[in-house]
Amino acid sequence: MRKKFMKTTPKSLRLHLAIFGRTNTGKSSFLNLVAGQDVAITSDVPGTTTDVVEKPMELLPVGPVVFLDTAGLDDVSALGERRIDKTERVFDRADVILLITEHGRETDFESEVEHKAAERNTPVLRIHNKADLYRPPADHDGIACCSVDAGSRTGVLNALKRELLKICPEDFVRPPPLVGDLLPPGGLAALIVPIDLQAPKGRLILPQVQTIRDALDSDAAALVVKEREYRALLDRLSAPPDLVLCDSQVVLKMTADTPPEVPCTTFSILFARLKGDLSAFARGAAAIDRLTGSSRVLIAESCSHHALEDDIGRVKIPRWLRQYTGAALEFEVCAGRDFPDDLDSYDLVVQCGGCMQNRREMLSRLAKCAEARVPVTNYGMAIASTQGVLERVLTPFPAALLAWKRERDRTNTPPQTGETA
Repeated sequence: MRKKFMKTTPKSLRLHLAIFGRTNTGKSSFLNLVAGQDVAITSDVPGTTTDVVEKPMELLPVGPVVFLDTAGLDDVSALGERRIDKTERVFDRADVILLITEHGRETDFESEVEHKAAERNTPVLRIHNKADLYRPPADHDGIACCSVDAGSRTGVLNALKRELLKICPEDFVRPPPLVGDLLPPGGLAALIVPIDLQAPKGRLILPQVQTIRDALDSDAAALVVKEREYRALLDRLSAPPDLVLCDSQVVLKMTADTPPEVPCTTFSILFARLKGDLSAFARGAAAIDRLTGSSRVLIAESCSHHALEDDIGRVKIPRWLRQYTGAALEFEVCAGRDFPDDLDSYDLVVQCGGCMQNRREMLSRLAKCAEARVPVTNYGMAIASTQGVLERVLTPFPAALLAWKRERDRTNTPPQTGETA
């Protein structure tokens, strides 16, 4: 059962191991050796690796991981600049960097990788490839890896796992809670799940599934209901639920139907805490009331999907923000791994819940916004703000609620209707 679960673990929940190195140091050969199959094309021709190659694997006892094989940082081929640009973006996703080297043949490129990793506080593991040709000293920094022709896959895997356990980021070994700390043992969470055009046929979306699983792991129970049947469900319960969670699109109905003494929030806000910095997103929400007709807003989607007629990020949020501010706001959308460099040209970034991103990439986006001095919030907070219920859904998170109020007061933004000062 555990093996089956690990094979189906979403990439966003895996430890991201980025393979860096100069061209032809054996990055792809190392990945093929560890994977036990030809995942990446290998060749003596520089620049063979083009796009980032992703390979999910299970490395017990480390757990589920995904290897990211990158192009060489010294690629001088015709497409080299574009390849290096994609390689650079991997720094924002990497939990651990595997730096493939040939001992005694290091150049400034290895130092550059370590410098960029240090800027992001990302651990680096040096892997000395082709150790039968360029043998490292006994006290080398990293693990020795024999060449693919003569190497022992078992030996390489054991050494890799041993070193990874030493430097694995704490938030992967002990990930932050999703909903378990908001529920008492034996408690009950009510999950309001709309079934509309954007709901996948025959299943629930990842945030809803993860929330149910986290509740069960915390010895609590979960009730799942659509928004139309929620009020009737409450009437049937002998005691109110300990927590109510809903899709952001029905947050206004949820807060209206939920007794004021019952904590409630949205799936998007839960994931803002799990994947990023909830207080930073809350401070960014205060900027919504400062938007004007000349403001530019970036909608940042973390997954690439076919936009439907009433898409939440491309249609509904822009419509709600325009209605709320009364301004003809300008919107742009970035999707997937794309994230613009000219952030200072925007007045607000609205980031999706990030269920398809790992925590490292989300925190990297927050850091870029902070450096550009651009406020950033997320879908759930933006929607709740336009509906006038942001304080209500931030109540389970006192630190984030305080951060939002302080930022609002600092900029003299008037309280929302019905909100306590």
